[in-house]
Amino acid sequence: MTAILKISDYIAAFPSLLPSLADALPWELTTNAIEHVRALQASLPEADYLIRGDVAVHRSSEVEAGAIVKGPAIIGPGCFVGAGSLLRGGIWLEGDCIIGQGAELKSSFMLAGSKLAHFNFVGDSLIGRDVNLEAGSVVANYRNERADKEIIVRIGKELVRTGCNKFGAVLGDGSRVGANAVLAPGALLAAGGIVMRLSLLDQERD
Repeated sequence: MTAILKISDYIAAFPSLLPSLADALPWELTTNAIEHVRALQASLPEADYLIRGDVAVHRSSEVEAGAIVKGPAIIGPGCFVGAGSLLRGGIWLEGDCIIGQGAELKSSFMLAGSKLAHFNFVGDSLIGRDVNLEAGSVVANYRNERADKEIIVRIGKELVRTGCNKFGAVLGDGSRVGANAVLAPGALLAAGGIVMRLSLLDQERD
């Protein structure tokens, strides 16, 4: 019997914020992030957003000069995107998020109050509310080290094959990732979880 993974077990508000996506598996969401974000853009209140092409930025948010945002992307209210940062591959920021200088975020959904300090990479991930990644921390999304690239996720004691070659992590509400830590592909971090500075979290090997 295949173990069941519910996003709401890690990110409590996800089902109410994105009900059309609530029952999907995390790697299904990130793999199809471009299509999902485009669909979400159709319901945005145009009076509240500056929309250029397929990039929508809430009027209360700031995107500094030198930041690159490749659509489709939705940057919700009260967000800050720092100079030198890169957002690409389908991005949804709920609100009050910080993408610090030099950080890269790819194909990810990020909930309110979460922060990439600076010089981070986060790929193909779901980030809960009030999550903080300190400087230099990385959420890897690709198994470069082996011939079989399929991402495997540990759910309880069971290893579950995702059927995809790129998937980062689910970071539960209030979790913390220390400076220069690395999360290997397929990580699931419970709400309030902590990854210490300079450490490696590779749940496939646990």
